[in-house]
Amino acid sequence: MRAASPSSTASAVRALPQAAAALVLVLMLLVIVRLPWAGDLGMHAATVQRLRHSLLNPGNPLVDADTPSPYYSPWMLLLGCLARITSLSVFDVLRIGAVVGFGLLVTGVWRYVRTLSTHRAAPALAILSLVFLWGPLLFNWSGFLGLNSLALTVSYPSVFALGLSFHFWAWLTRALRAETRWPVWLGLGLLWGLILLCHQFTGVVASLGALAMVIAARPGRPVLLRLGAALALGMVLLWLWPYYDFFSLFSAGADLEAIHRPLYDHLAGRFGLVLLGVVALGLRWWRDRWDPLVLFFVLGVLVFAAGGLTGHYSWGRALPAVLIPAQLAAALEVVSAGKRAMRMGWACALGAALVVGAWAQAGTLGYVVGRDALPGAVAAKYRTPWVGYQWITPWVKYGDVVMARTFPARQIPAYGPYTVAPGYPDVFLPDAGRRDAAVARYFAAGTSGDVRRDIVREYGVRWVVGGKGAAEPWLRQVATGPGGQVLYQVAG
Repeated sequence: MRAASPSSTASAVRALPQAAAALVLVLMLLVIVRLPWAGDLGMHAATVQRLRHSLLNPGNPLVDADTPSPYYSPWMLLLGCLARITSLSVFDVLRIGAVVGFGLLVTGVWRYVRTLSTHRAAPALAILSLVFLWGPLLFNWSGFLGLNSLALTVSYPSVFALGLSFHFWAWLTRALRAETRWPVWLGLGLLWGLILLCHQFTGVVASLGALAMVIAARPGRPVLLRLGAALALGMVLLWLWPYYDFFSLFSAGADLEAIHRPLYDHLAGRFGLVLLGVVALGLRWWRDRWDPLVLFFVLGVLVFAAGGLTGHYSWGRALPAVLIPAQLAAALEVVSAGKRAMRMGWACALGAALVVGAWAQAGTLGYVVGRDALPGAVAAKYRTPWVGYQWITPWVKYGDVVMARTFPARQIPAYGPYTVAPGYPDVFLPDAGRRDAAVARYFAAGTSGDVRRDIVREYGVRWVVGGKGAAEPWLRQVATGPGGQVLYQVAG
């Protein structure tokens, strides 16, 4: 039996990144079929529900109030139109949105990486680094591309906006390198505004990346004039969008800062493997002081650090502007690090880091095969998704108001009803604090039946979701759900 030739062995090794990346893509498509529920999925489903019933005046997605909402983005409007003209369920519409968003993300990464390297393995290495080069502690958050996080947020507007961002960076890079006509620049301006409208935090990341690319290119006056026009056109789009006032988001309240405080915790455990990418960025800076990935990273660090130092913790959502350039740099160093021995050494280091990162996120497999099919060590890493509140839908109809605590209030509107208080902070709802207080008072142990009845009347409550001890004489038990929850109907 003849041994394999060195050239065939080398070809097989070079094919490993593509094969591994293909497995990741297949896994994500299977995850989309299951569409595990956690986090903000209920908010986005509720947004599609409201647009399905009224494209022009959908009102607040979560509570029965006529207020604008930043969740009514161009992308969600498109999904709302799809839901309106088809008989598909909201969750099926979100699955379609997930496929489109994920497809945009993969093709966007491929296009942008192609502007940085022509090596055929570079896009696959980039995808692997983006999903696995994180840390030994699991971290899930919208707009962050770790595999487990991506599995839970793939139907969110943040994934769609990130996909657009990678395409935006690829398009901008090519426009800065060659003489480009005015329509291209104006198109870039519209795309920038679209990203900001679809997901504001991802829009910040896209803007930082674009700024880095412009600084790296050091364009002349004609290009700067076109850039200014593109920026102005994007601002006009933001100003004209009718569903919410984009610029009022700059005055968001303290609730937004409190929610994002955890982004500054456990940085080494969550993102420690990215240090390999920081080393790669150092090497790139040594070769080119104007490297766009280095500048992108520096801008991201400055914004993230400023948020932590000033207490503006929502600025922590700019962290992908730190992670993405470092992850891409780590991947690209495998195919651009000078001598062959150095590239091989770097490939071994990156491969080991990716294995550690993949093991930390191995529980993602459970979203496809179920926890029971996983080996014990992998099952221990699995995070059970939310069950949902479809068990109330035979009785609770679209537009009904339900009294519920915060956790169920994050899911119930996905099926069409409203809750008394929103499950998420809402900067456009003027009486959000009063609503939160009313819910807390209703479920407080010492609250009298008369006070509860007054709250129910004030907010037009028809249903209550609570425990077995939540009954009042004017409540009729209708159904029971997971975890001992009970659905009560308000009499009269």
